[in-house]
Amino acid sequence: MSGLTPAGPLDAGLLDDVLDRARAVPPISDFPTVDALLDWFAALADDHPALVRRRRVGTSRLGEPIEMFSVGDGPRPHLLFAGVHPNEPIGFRTLQHLAAELVADPELRATTDATWHLVPCIDPDGTRLNEGWFGDPGDRAAYARGFYRPAPTEQVEWTFPFAYKDAYFDDVIPETQALMRLIDELRPELMVSLHNAELGGVYYYLSEDLPEAVRPLHAVPAALGLPLDSGEPESPALRRLAPAVYLAGSSRDEYDYLESLGLDAAAMVGGEGSAAYARRHGTVTLIAELPYWSHPSADDRSETSADYADVVRAKAEALVELGTTLTGLLDDARRDLTLRSPFLRASEAFVPMMTASGTSELVRAERLPSRPATGAEVFSNEEVVRMFRLRFGGMLVRALEAEASAGLATARLHRVHARARAVHDEWLADAQALTGLEVLPVERLVGVQYGATLTMSHVLAARAGGRGGGGGRR
Repeated sequence: MSGLTPAGPLDAGLLDDVLDRARAVPPISDFPTVDALLDWFAALADDHPALVRRRRVGTSRLGEPIEMFSVGDGPRPHLLFAGVHPNEPIGFRTLQHLAAELVADPELRATTDATWHLVPCIDPDGTRLNEGWFGDPGDRAAYARGFYRPAPTEQVEWTFPFAYKDAYFDDVIPETQALMRLIDELRPELMVSLHNAELGGVYYYLSEDLPEAVRPLHAVPAALGLPLDSGEPESPALRRLAPAVYLAGSSRDEYDYLESLGLDAAAMVGGEGSAAYARRHGTVTLIAELPYWSHPSADDRSETSADYADVVRAKAEALVELGTTLTGLLDDARRDLTLRSPFLRASEAFVPMMTASGTSELVRAERLPSRPATGAEVFSNEEVVRMFRLRFGGMLVRALEAEASAGLATARLHRVHARARAVHDEWLADAQALTGLEVLPVERLVGVQYGATLTMSHVLAARAGGRGGGGGRR
Protein backbone atom coordinates (compact mmCIF):
# COMPACT_ATOMS: atom_id res chain seq x y z
CA MET A 1 0.00 0.00 0.00
CA SER A 2 1.23 3.47 -0.81
CA GLY A 3 0.78 5.24 2.53
CA LEU A 4 0.18 8.55 0.74
CA THR A 5 -1.54 11.38 2.57
CA PRO A 6 -3.94 13.80 0.90
CA ALA A 7 -3.33 17.45 0.22
CA GLY A 8 -6.10 19.23 -1.63
CA PRO A 9 -8.39 17.11 -3.84
CA LEU A 10 -7.97 13.36 -3.55
CA ASP A 11 -4.82 12.54 -5.50
CA ALA A 12 -4.43 9.65 -7.90
CA GLY A 13 -2.02 7.68 -5.72
CA LEU A 14 -4.33 7.69 -2.75
CA LEU A 15 -7.34 6.80 -4.90
CA ASP A 16 -5.39 3.90 -6.40
CA ASP A 17 -4.67 2.71 -2.87
CA VAL A 18 -8.39 2.80 -2.02
CA LEU A 19 -9.31 0.91 -5.19
CA ASP A 20 -6.65 -1.74 -4.50
CA ARG A 21 -8.11 -2.24 -1.03
CA ALA A 22 -11.67 -2.41 -2.37
CA ARG A 23 -10.71 -5.05 -4.93
CA ALA A 24 -8.90 -7.13 -2.29
CA VAL A 25 -12.02 -8.10 -0.29
CA PRO A 26 -11.95 -11.93 -0.18
CA PRO A 27 -14.87 -14.06 -1.43
CA ILE A 28 -18.04 -13.94 0.69
CA SER A 29 -21.03 -16.21 0.10
CA ASP A 30 -23.54 -15.20 2.76
CA PHE A 31 -24.50 -12.79 5.53
CA PRO A 32 -24.01 -13.48 9.24
CA THR A 33 -26.80 -13.98 11.72
CA VAL A 34 -26.98 -11.49 14.57
CA ASP A 35 -25.38 -13.95 16.98
CA ALA A 36 -22.56 -14.82 14.58
CA LEU A 37 -21.90 -11.14 13.85
CA LEU A 38 -21.75 -10.11 17.50
CA ASP A 39 -19.66 -13.15 18.45
CA TRP A 40 -17.19 -12.23 15.71
CA PHE A 41 -16.79 -8.68 17.01
CA ALA A 42 -16.53 -9.85 20.62
CA ALA A 43 -13.74 -12.24 19.63
CA LEU A 44 -11.95 -9.44 17.76
CA ALA A 45 -12.08 -7.26 20.87
CA ASP A 46 -10.88 -10.11 23.09
CA ASP A 47 -8.01 -10.93 20.74
CA HIS A 48 -6.89 -7.30 20.34
CA PRO A 49 -7.62 -5.51 23.65
CA ALA A 50 -5.05 -2.80 22.92
CA LEU A 51 -6.72 -1.87 19.63
CA VAL A 52 -10.44 -2.61 19.99
CA ARG A 53 -12.62 -1.14 22.72
CA ARG A 54 -16.07 -2.63 23.39
CA ARG A 55 -18.95 -0.67 24.88
CA ARG A 56 -22.69 -1.05 25.33
CA VAL A 57 -24.51 1.95 23.86
CA GLY A 58 -28.17 0.99 24.01
CA THR A 59 -30.88 -1.64 24.28
CA SER A 60 -33.28 -2.94 21.65
CA ARG A 61 -37.02 -2.92 22.16
CA LEU A 62 -36.88 -6.64 22.97
CA GLY A 63 -34.12 -6.12 25.52
CA GLU A 64 -31.00 -7.04 23.55
CA PRO A 65 -27.81 -5.06 24.30
CA ILE A 66 -26.55 -2.89 21.44
CA GLU A 67 -22.77 -2.63 21.41
CA MET A 68 -20.19 -0.43 19.74
CA PHE A 69 -16.59 -1.37 18.94
CA SER A 70 -14.02 1.40 18.54
CA VAL A 71 -10.72 0.96 16.68
CA GLY A 72 -7.84 3.42 16.54
CA ASP A 73 -7.18 6.63 18.41
CA GLY A 74 -6.91 9.32 15.73
CA PRO A 75 -8.45 12.77 16.22
CA ARG A 76 -11.10 12.28 13.50
CA PRO A 77 -14.25 10.52 14.81
CA HIS A 78 -15.94 8.29 12.25
CA LEU A 79 -19.26 6.61 13.15
CA LEU A 80 -20.57 3.66 11.14
CA PHE A 81 -23.65 1.56 11.88
CA ALA A 82 -25.21 -1.42 10.10
CA GLY A 83 -28.62 -3.05 10.14
CA VAL A 84 -30.39 0.31 9.96
CA HIS A 85 -32.96 -1.41 7.78
CA PRO A 86 -32.80 -5.06 8.80
CA ASN A 87 -33.33 -6.39 5.26
CA GLU A 88 -30.07 -4.66 4.26
CA PRO A 89 -27.21 -6.79 5.66
CA ILE A 90 -24.35 -5.91 3.30
CA GLY A 91 -23.11 -3.50 5.97
CA PHE A 92 -22.58 -6.38 8.42
CA ARG A 93 -19.87 -7.82 6.19
CA THR A 94 -18.53 -4.34 5.43
CA LEU A 95 -17.99 -3.59 9.12
CA GLN A 96 -16.36 -6.98 9.66
CA HIS A 97 -13.95 -6.38 6.80
CA LEU A 98 -13.20 -2.80 7.85
CA ALA A 99 -12.58 -3.81 11.47
CA ALA A 100 -10.31 -6.70 10.45
CA GLU A 101 -8.30 -4.44 8.13
CA LEU A 102 -7.93 -1.70 10.74
CA VAL A 103 -6.65 -4.21 13.29
CA ALA A 104 -4.27 -5.92 10.87
CA ASP A 105 -2.91 -2.85 9.05
CA PRO A 106 -1.30 -0.07 11.11
CA GLU A 107 -0.68 1.84 7.87
CA LEU A 108 -4.42 2.06 7.25
CA ARG A 109 -4.96 3.39 10.76
CA ALA A 110 -2.17 5.92 10.29
CA THR A 111 -3.30 7.06 6.84
CA THR A 112 -6.88 7.76 7.94
CA ASP A 113 -5.78 9.06 11.36
CA ALA A 114 -9.28 8.42 12.67
CA THR A 115 -11.04 6.72 15.52
CA TRP A 116 -13.50 4.31 13.94
CA HIS A 117 -16.66 3.74 16.00
CA LEU A 118 -18.54 0.72 14.63
CA VAL A 119 -22.02 -0.42 15.65
CA PRO A 120 -22.33 -3.89 14.07
CA CYS A 121 -26.13 -4.15 14.32
CA ILE A 122 -28.35 -1.27 15.42
CA ASP A 123 -31.61 -3.26 15.00
CA PRO A 124 -31.02 -6.84 16.17
CA ASP A 125 -34.74 -7.51 16.68
CA GLY A 126 -35.64 -6.74 13.07
CA THR A 127 -32.55 -8.43 11.67
CA ARG A 128 -33.43 -11.75 13.26
CA LEU A 129 -36.66 -11.74 11.23
CA ASN A 130 -34.63 -11.71 7.99
CA GLU A 131 -32.08 -14.38 8.85
CA GLY A 132 -33.94 -17.09 6.92
CA TRP A 133 -32.52 -15.89 3.60
CA PHE A 134 -29.05 -14.77 4.76
CA GLY A 135 -27.49 -18.12 3.81
CA ASP A 136 -28.24 -17.68 0.09
CA PRO A 137 -28.68 -13.97 -0.65
CA GLY A 138 -28.79 -14.53 -4.40
CA ASP A 139 -32.07 -16.46 -4.19
CA ARG A 140 -34.76 -13.88 -4.93
CA ALA A 141 -37.58 -16.26 -4.02
CA ALA A 142 -36.09 -16.93 -0.58
CA TYR A 143 -35.58 -13.20 -0.11
CA ALA A 144 -39.19 -12.39 -1.08
CA ARG A 145 -40.64 -15.06 1.19
CA GLY A 146 -38.38 -14.24 4.14
CA PHE A 147 -38.41 -10.43 3.81
CA TYR A 148 -39.11 -8.19 6.79
CA ARG A 149 -38.92 -4.41 7.02
CA PRO A 150 -40.31 -2.64 10.08
CA ALA A 151 -43.20 -0.23 9.87
CA PRO A 152 -41.85 3.31 9.40
CA THR A 153 -42.48 4.24 13.04
CA GLU A 154 -40.32 1.24 14.05
CA GLN A 155 -37.40 1.95 11.71
CA VAL A 156 -34.15 3.23 13.20
CA GLU A 157 -33.33 5.43 10.22
CA TRP A 158 -36.61 7.35 10.08
CA THR A 159 -37.56 7.86 13.73
CA PHE A 160 -35.39 10.83 14.66
CA PRO A 161 -37.34 13.82 16.06
CA PHE A 162 -39.07 15.99 13.47
CA ALA A 163 -41.13 19.16 13.71
CA TYR A 164 -41.99 21.15 10.60
CA LYS A 165 -45.12 23.08 9.63
CA ASP A 166 -48.04 20.77 10.55
CA ALA A 167 -45.87 17.67 11.05
CA TYR A 168 -44.58 16.56 14.43
CA PHE A 169 -42.84 13.35 15.46
CA ASP A 170 -41.23 12.53 18.81
CA ASP A 171 -41.98 8.81 19.25
CA VAL A 172 -38.27 7.96 19.12
CA ILE A 173 -37.59 4.22 19.49
CA PRO A 174 -34.81 3.00 21.85
CA GLU A 175 -32.43 2.06 19.03
CA THR A 176 -32.69 5.54 17.54
CA GLN A 177 -32.19 7.06 20.99
CA ALA A 178 -28.91 5.13 21.21
CA LEU A 179 -27.79 6.61 17.88
CA MET A 180 -28.81 10.11 18.91
CA ARG A 181 -26.70 9.82 22.05
CA LEU A 182 -23.71 8.59 20.04
CA ILE A 183 -24.01 11.34 17.43
CA ASP A 184 -24.27 14.04 20.10
CA GLU A 185 -21.37 12.58 22.09
CA LEU A 186 -18.97 11.80 19.23
CA ARG A 187 -19.84 14.71 16.93
CA PRO A 188 -18.49 12.61 14.05
CA GLU A 189 -16.65 14.17 11.18
CA LEU A 190 -17.87 11.32 8.96
CA MET A 191 -20.96 9.17 9.51
CA VAL A 192 -21.80 6.17 7.34
CA SER A 193 -25.30 4.73 7.58
CA LEU A 194 -24.91 1.32 5.96
CA HIS A 195 -27.88 0.71 3.69
CA ASN A 196 -28.40 -1.22 0.51
CA ALA A 197 -30.94 -1.46 -2.28
CA GLU A 198 -32.13 -4.62 -4.06
CA LEU A 199 -31.85 -4.56 -7.84
CA GLY A 200 -30.18 -2.20 -10.28
CA GLY A 201 -26.90 -0.36 -9.83
CA VAL A 202 -24.85 1.58 -7.30
CA TYR A 203 -25.89 5.03 -6.12
CA TYR A 204 -24.91 7.30 -3.26
CA TYR A 205 -26.33 9.87 -0.87
CA LEU A 206 -24.22 12.68 0.57
CA SER A 207 -25.43 15.07 3.25
CA GLU A 208 -23.86 18.01 1.43
CA ASP A 209 -22.70 18.85 -2.06
CA LEU A 210 -19.05 17.76 -2.33
CA PRO A 211 -18.05 17.96 -6.01
CA GLU A 212 -14.56 16.65 -5.22
CA ALA A 213 -16.08 13.38 -3.96
CA VAL A 214 -17.96 12.49 -7.14
CA ARG A 215 -15.07 11.26 -9.29
CA PRO A 216 -13.57 8.94 -6.65
CA LEU A 217 -17.00 7.66 -5.59
CA HIS A 218 -17.76 6.81 -9.22
CA ALA A 219 -14.36 5.12 -9.53
CA VAL A 220 -15.05 2.61 -6.74
CA PRO A 221 -17.91 0.63 -8.38
CA ALA A 222 -16.21 0.96 -11.76
CA ALA A 223 -13.10 -0.71 -10.35
CA LEU A 224 -15.27 -3.61 -9.16
CA GLY A 225 -17.24 -3.97 -12.38
CA LEU A 226 -20.53 -2.68 -10.98
CA PRO A 227 -22.78 -0.24 -12.87
CA LEU A 228 -24.08 3.03 -11.56
CA ASP A 229 -27.85 3.35 -11.24
CA SER A 230 -29.17 5.96 -13.66
CA GLY A 231 -32.85 5.20 -13.17
CA GLU A 232 -35.62 6.77 -11.13
CA PRO A 233 -34.52 8.14 -7.72
CA GLU A 234 -36.20 6.79 -4.60
CA SER A 235 -38.21 9.99 -4.27
CA PRO A 236 -38.96 12.85 -6.70
CA ALA A 237 -38.10 15.18 -3.80
CA LEU A 238 -34.43 14.21 -3.99
CA ARG A 239 -31.84 16.59 -5.44
CA ARG A 240 -29.40 15.02 -7.89
CA LEU A 241 -25.82 16.21 -7.38
CA ALA A 242 -24.24 14.09 -10.13
CA PRO A 243 -25.04 10.83 -11.93
CA ALA A 244 -26.04 8.31 -9.22
CA VAL A 245 -25.19 10.81 -6.46
CA TYR A 246 -28.00 12.52 -4.51
CA LEU A 247 -28.26 14.93 -1.63
CA ALA A 248 -29.37 12.88 1.37
CA GLY A 249 -33.11 13.24 1.69
CA SER A 250 -34.89 14.76 4.66
CA SER A 251 -38.46 14.65 5.86
CA ARG A 252 -38.57 18.43 5.43
CA ASP A 253 -37.81 18.08 1.71
CA GLU A 254 -40.40 15.31 1.37
CA TYR A 255 -43.00 17.43 3.17
CA ASP A 256 -42.45 20.40 0.87
CA TYR A 257 -42.64 18.18 -2.21
CA LEU A 258 -45.90 16.51 -1.15
CA GLU A 259 -47.38 19.87 -0.17
CA SER A 260 -46.52 21.21 -3.64
CA LEU A 261 -48.72 18.46 -5.10
CA GLY A 262 -51.64 19.59 -2.97
CA LEU A 263 -51.46 16.47 -0.76
CA ASP A 264 -51.78 16.17 3.00
CA ALA A 265 -48.04 16.19 3.66
CA ALA A 266 -48.34 16.07 7.45
CA ALA A 267 -50.15 12.73 7.22
CA MET A 268 -47.57 11.27 4.82
CA VAL A 269 -44.27 11.93 6.58
CA GLY A 270 -42.99 10.58 9.87
CA GLY A 271 -39.70 11.06 11.66
CA GLU A 272 -36.43 12.53 10.41
CA GLY A 273 -33.37 10.66 9.15
CA SER A 274 -29.93 10.27 10.72
CA ALA A 275 -28.15 12.51 8.19
CA ALA A 276 -30.42 15.46 8.93
CA TYR A 277 -30.02 14.96 12.68
CA ALA A 278 -26.21 14.82 12.48
CA ARG A 279 -25.95 18.05 10.46
CA ARG A 280 -26.12 20.04 13.72
CA HIS A 281 -22.56 18.87 14.41
CA GLY A 282 -21.20 19.59 10.93
CA THR A 283 -21.15 15.86 10.23
CA VAL A 284 -20.87 14.67 6.64
CA THR A 285 -22.96 11.55 6.02
CA LEU A 286 -22.37 8.97 3.31
CA ILE A 287 -24.85 6.31 2.25
CA ALA A 288 -23.75 3.84 -0.42
CA GLU A 289 -26.75 1.99 -1.87
CA LEU A 290 -25.91 -1.36 -3.43
CA PRO A 291 -28.05 -4.03 -5.15
CA TYR A 292 -28.05 -7.79 -4.62
CA TRP A 293 -28.90 -8.20 -8.30
CA SER A 294 -27.93 -6.08 -11.28
CA HIS A 295 -29.35 -5.64 -14.76
CA PRO A 296 -27.91 -4.11 -17.96
CA SER A 297 -30.71 -1.52 -18.00
CA ALA A 298 -29.68 -0.03 -14.63
CA ASP A 299 -27.26 2.38 -16.33
CA ASP A 300 -28.90 2.59 -19.76
CA ARG A 301 -29.00 6.31 -20.49
CA SER A 302 -30.13 5.97 -24.09
CA GLU A 303 -33.53 7.34 -25.09
CA THR A 304 -36.45 4.99 -25.71
CA SER A 305 -39.67 5.47 -27.64
CA ALA A 306 -41.62 5.65 -24.37
CA ASP A 307 -42.72 9.01 -22.99
CA TYR A 308 -41.42 9.59 -19.45
CA ALA A 309 -44.80 10.84 -18.18
CA ASP A 310 -46.47 7.68 -19.48
CA VAL A 311 -43.84 5.53 -17.75
CA VAL A 312 -44.47 7.25 -14.42
CA ARG A 313 -48.24 7.03 -14.93
CA ALA A 314 -48.07 3.30 -15.61
CA LYS A 315 -46.07 2.76 -12.44
CA ALA A 316 -48.51 4.89 -10.45
CA GLU A 317 -51.51 2.93 -11.70
CA ALA A 318 -49.77 -0.35 -10.87
CA LEU A 319 -49.04 0.86 -7.33
CA VAL A 320 -52.67 1.86 -6.80
CA GLU A 321 -53.71 -1.59 -8.04
CA LEU A 322 -51.20 -3.20 -5.68
CA GLY A 323 -52.56 -1.19 -2.77
CA THR A 324 -56.12 -2.18 -3.67
CA THR A 325 -55.23 -5.89 -3.86
CA LEU A 326 -53.37 -5.94 -0.55
CA THR A 327 -56.00 -3.81 1.18
CA GLY A 328 -58.68 -6.26 0.13
CA LEU A 329 -56.75 -9.20 1.56
CA LEU A 330 -55.96 -7.37 4.77
CA ASP A 331 -59.57 -6.26 5.22
CA ASP A 332 -60.83 -9.80 4.65
CA ALA A 333 -58.44 -11.10 7.31
CA ARG A 334 -58.73 -8.31 9.84
CA ARG A 335 -61.63 -9.52 12.01
CA ASP A 336 -59.87 -12.87 12.58
CA LEU A 337 -56.40 -11.54 13.33
CA THR A 338 -55.26 -11.91 16.93
CA LEU A 339 -51.45 -11.50 16.87
CA ARG A 340 -49.95 -7.99 16.73
CA SER A 341 -46.87 -9.44 15.06
CA PRO A 342 -44.17 -7.24 13.50
CA PHE A 343 -45.35 -8.50 10.11
CA LEU A 344 -48.91 -7.34 10.75
CA ARG A 345 -47.79 -3.95 12.07
CA ALA A 346 -45.62 -3.50 8.98
CA SER A 347 -48.43 -4.59 6.67
CA GLU A 348 -50.89 -2.18 8.24
CA ALA A 349 -48.40 0.64 7.61
CA PHE A 350 -47.14 -0.22 4.13
CA VAL A 351 -50.30 -1.48 2.44
CA PRO A 352 -52.08 1.91 2.46
CA MET A 353 -48.78 3.57 1.52
CA MET A 354 -48.91 1.77 -1.84
CA THR A 355 -52.17 3.51 -2.75
CA ALA A 356 -50.92 6.84 -1.39
CA SER A 357 -47.64 6.56 -3.29
CA GLY A 358 -49.43 5.65 -6.50
CA THR A 359 -51.84 8.55 -6.08
CA SER A 360 -49.03 11.07 -5.57
CA GLU A 361 -47.22 9.74 -8.65
CA LEU A 362 -50.40 10.10 -10.71
CA VAL A 363 -50.52 13.77 -9.72
CA ARG A 364 -46.84 14.17 -10.67
CA ALA A 365 -47.31 12.41 -14.01
CA GLU A 366 -49.96 14.94 -15.03
CA ARG A 367 -47.47 17.76 -14.47
CA LEU A 368 -44.53 16.24 -16.32
CA PRO A 369 -43.52 17.65 -19.71
CA SER A 370 -43.35 15.25 -22.62
CA ARG A 371 -39.88 13.80 -23.21
CA PRO A 372 -38.36 10.42 -24.10
CA ALA A 373 -37.68 8.15 -21.13
CA THR A 374 -34.27 6.55 -20.87
CA GLY A 375 -33.86 2.80 -20.68
CA ALA A 376 -32.86 3.10 -17.03
CA GLU A 377 -35.98 5.13 -16.22
CA VAL A 378 -38.26 2.59 -17.89
CA PHE A 379 -36.58 -0.29 -16.09
CA SER A 380 -36.47 1.30 -12.63
CA ASN A 381 -40.10 2.43 -12.73
CA GLU A 382 -41.20 -1.08 -13.68
CA GLU A 383 -38.88 -2.65 -11.11
CA VAL A 384 -40.21 -0.63 -8.18
CA VAL A 385 -43.62 -2.23 -8.76
CA ARG A 386 -42.11 -5.72 -8.79
CA MET A 387 -40.09 -4.91 -5.66
CA PHE A 388 -43.07 -3.61 -3.67
CA ARG A 389 -45.23 -6.57 -4.72
CA LEU A 390 -42.63 -9.00 -3.42
CA ARG A 391 -41.86 -7.02 -0.27
CA PHE A 392 -45.29 -6.14 1.01
CA GLY A 393 -47.16 -9.11 -0.38
CA GLY A 394 -44.57 -11.33 1.29
CA MET A 395 -44.91 -9.61 4.65
CA LEU A 396 -48.69 -9.91 4.56
CA VAL A 397 -48.32 -13.64 3.88
CA ARG A 398 -45.94 -13.87 6.87
CA ALA A 399 -48.48 -12.07 9.07
CA LEU A 400 -51.14 -14.62 8.13
CA GLU A 401 -48.69 -17.50 8.50
CA ALA A 402 -47.96 -16.36 12.05
CA GLU A 403 -51.63 -16.87 12.94
CA ALA A 404 -51.69 -20.30 11.27
CA SER A 405 -48.42 -21.43 12.89
CA ALA A 406 -49.70 -20.44 16.32
CA GLY A 407 -52.84 -22.50 15.78
CA LEU A 408 -55.05 -19.42 15.96
CA ALA A 409 -56.24 -19.14 12.36
CA THR A 410 -59.94 -19.64 11.69
CA ALA A 411 -61.11 -21.51 8.61
CA ARG A 412 -61.87 -18.15 7.01
CA LEU A 413 -58.37 -16.87 7.78
CA HIS A 414 -56.83 -20.02 6.31
CA ARG A 415 -58.67 -19.26 3.08
CA VAL A 416 -57.43 -15.65 3.03
CA HIS A 417 -53.92 -16.93 3.71
CA ALA A 418 -54.15 -19.31 0.74
CA ARG A 419 -55.35 -16.50 -1.53
CA ALA A 420 -52.57 -14.17 -0.38
CA ARG A 421 -49.96 -16.84 -0.93
CA ALA A 422 -51.28 -17.56 -4.43
CA VAL A 423 -51.20 -13.87 -5.36
CA HIS A 424 -47.66 -13.52 -4.02
CA ASP A 425 -46.55 -16.63 -5.92
CA GLU A 426 -47.88 -15.05 -9.14
CA TRP A 427 -45.96 -11.85 -8.45
CA LEU A 428 -42.84 -13.84 -7.71
CA ALA A 429 -43.16 -15.81 -10.95
CA ASP A 430 -43.53 -12.54 -12.86
CA ALA A 431 -40.38 -11.14 -11.21
CA GLN A 432 -38.41 -14.30 -11.88
CA ALA A 433 -39.39 -14.18 -15.56
CA LEU A 434 -37.26 -11.05 -15.91
CA THR A 435 -34.21 -11.95 -17.99
CA GLY A 436 -30.73 -10.48 -17.73
CA LEU A 437 -30.43 -10.46 -13.94
CA GLU A 438 -26.95 -10.96 -12.50
CA VAL A 439 -26.43 -12.10 -8.92
CA LEU A 440 -23.65 -9.88 -7.61
CA PRO A 441 -20.86 -11.42 -5.51
CA VAL A 442 -21.12 -10.19 -1.93
CA GLU A 443 -17.42 -9.33 -1.80
CA ARG A 444 -17.84 -6.79 -4.61
CA LEU A 445 -20.73 -5.16 -2.77
CA VAL A 446 -18.67 -5.00 0.42
CA GLY A 447 -15.78 -3.63 -1.64
CA VAL A 448 -17.92 -0.72 -2.82
CA GLN A 449 -19.09 0.21 0.70
CA TYR A 450 -15.58 -0.22 2.10
CA GLY A 451 -13.95 1.71 -0.74
CA ALA A 452 -16.55 4.50 -0.65
CA THR A 453 -16.08 4.86 3.11
CA LEU A 454 -12.29 5.17 2.80
CA THR A 455 -12.77 7.58 -0.10
CA MET A 456 -14.96 9.89 1.96
CA SER A 457 -12.55 9.76 4.89
CA HIS A 458 -9.73 10.90 2.61
CA VAL A 459 -11.87 13.51 0.83
CA LEU A 460 -12.80 15.11 4.15
CA ALA A 461 -9.19 15.07 5.30
CA ALA A 462 -8.16 16.77 2.06
CA ARG A 463 -10.90 19.35 2.48
CA ALA A 464 -9.62 20.11 5.97
CA GLY A 465 -6.25 20.84 4.41
CA GLY A 466 -4.25 18.66 6.75
CA ARG A 467 -2.48 15.35 6.47
CA GLY A 468 -4.51 12.12 6.54
CA GLY A 469 -6.24 13.29 9.68
CA GLY A 470 -6.97 16.96 9.45
CA GLY A 471 -10.40 16.77 11.08
CA GLY A 472 -9.23 17.75 14.56
CA ARG A 473 -12.44 16.72 16.38
CA ARG A 474 -12.93 14.11 19.07
